[in-house]
Amino acid sequence: MILWADQLRFNGRVFVAQRMRTFLLLLAVTIGVASVVMLTSLGEGARRYIDAEFSRLGNRLLIVFPGRNETVGGHPPIYGTAPRDITLADALAMARIPSISEVAPLLPGTANISRGGLSREVLAVGTTQGFFSLRGFEVAVGQELPVRSREDALAVTVLGPRLKNELFGHQHAVGEWVRIGDRRMRVIGVLGDVGESMGMDMDDLAIIPAPTAMQLFNTQAMFRVLLELQEGADELLAQERIRQLVRDRHDGEDNITIVSQDSLLAAFDNILFTLTLAIAAIAAISLLVAGILIMNISLISVSQRRAEIGLLKAIGASGKDVRGLFLGESLILVGVGSLCGVVFAYGVVFALRALWPAFPLMPPVWAAPAAVATAVVSGLLFSWLPAKKAAALDPVLAMKGIAE
Repeated sequence: MILWADQLRFNGRVFVAQRMRTFLLLLAVTIGVASVVMLTSLGEGARRYIDAEFSRLGNRLLIVFPGRNETVGGHPPIYGTAPRDITLADALAMARIPSISEVAPLLPGTANISRGGLSREVLAVGTTQGFFSLRGFEVAVGQELPVRSREDALAVTVLGPRLKNELFGHQHAVGEWVRIGDRRMRVIGVLGDVGESMGMDMDDLAIIPAPTAMQLFNTQAMFRVLLELQEGADELLAQERIRQLVRDRHDGEDNITIVSQDSLLAAFDNILFTLTLAIAAIAAISLLVAGILIMNISLISVSQRRAEIGLLKAIGASGKDVRGLFLGESLILVGVGSLCGVVFAYGVVFALRALWPAFPLMPPVWAAPAAVATAVVSGLLFSWLPAKKAAALDPVLAMKGIAE
């Protein structure tokens, strides 16, 4: 029986003597393990990013879409494709439901904004003053949209901080006039630094009253309606009240889709988890390639070390002992390579997180163990054939260098 200490010394001499071979095998395993860990961190980072974005909205959010996904199929439709649109009047009526604390209809569109000789296209969002509290946005200078802008097409706007700087520089913007589309509007506020939120760059945004957006974009249809439930309100009861209100206003038609924040998060989590597993499976292919490389090089090694194997068997080593030497060699290489791959991958991930803190890259907890386990299984599986071949060598013929 060969002791572990003897096996380590035996394998160590082989590694030193075959430096290039050892380096290539370690590199292959390191790249494979690091690929799994780093690529799965993208999927996990996307999941955490979406969770963080939705957490900004609180935990009592309902989103009302025009149209029924049960009737049109697939995802809730973009406005204009539903059998009947959600109007601003519908949204304001939802705000009067007892369990609803806030409402924010959304009507986005691109428009040209200009001041003096400066002009560019921006995303203009028509909404109400509830949008600010519901999304947790603060106005750094000036004020939010006034309450009466819910029903009146006031010529006012609140600008994102970057848009304000591009149009006004270091000058005061509140009280000044800009032209959005074909309408002159007075700047009544400037948002604080928000950054990106739910895919929209809020620093480069112009917020206008919903009635004004309806005139500007020539439509009565709301894109979405965001609703906030009162503390302790029954979500299912609130959804039924919303549906009943829409049926009453739409001649008995139940033509809306209501999505809660929890269900939306669960759907995103399922999608991203599946995507992460798919990415991990694709990255794991590199570990299979590393296993094949181990097998090929081990087969060559067996041919080159026939005399050495014959001597071991001549002095009493069994076939099991010889097989253990080759499997142990593979296990050591895979173990060291896996450790290097995990350390390298986490180093890269944390470096990228420091450079782009907005996107929380982080490998899932199962990524490193799964990558290492796959590498070990692959290494042992593909080194079994060379080990078996070495164990079957006849000691006399092997020492004479005669092929079987």
